[in-house]
Amino acid sequence: MSAASADICMYRNAAGEITYSNVADAPPKNATKIRCFKEEKEPAASTAKPQPKPKAGSNFPSVDKKTQRKRDDDRRNILEQELAAERNRLEVALQQLKEQESVRLANERDYQRYVDRVQPFRDAVANHERNVQAIQSEINNMR
Repeated sequence: MSAASADICMYRNAAGEITYSNVADAPPKNATKIRCFKEEKEPAASTAKPQPKPKAGSNFPSVDKKTQRKRDDDRRNILEQELAAERNRLEVALQQLKEQESVRLANERDYQRYVDRVQPFRDAVANHERNVQAIQSEINNMR
């Protein structure tokens, strides 16, 4: 499965931060999966025989175009809501970073102390930017 067609899953870490990833086999460190935006497929049992492909006109379950369009619209709405929420979190993180960068504490005469204090805020901004890109990519890949 290519990265462009991979499921996008939402994870939450111990600090409550939300992360999106399209790598289901390697979730973010210390994070728990909340949900994925595509149905997860269960791994096939090694002893199971491969199922033959259904023939046209068979009783294979399918949905009509109207139902599928409704599902696609619901999925798009969910992704757009998640995108808006993630953009809001990015704005908050950018504001916090700006505030932290504008202050120099008394014990930060050594520049490295300043860098160490501000780095988690930079990391949070980068994380939210990646999340926005992942959600936007998933929206763009929809039909």
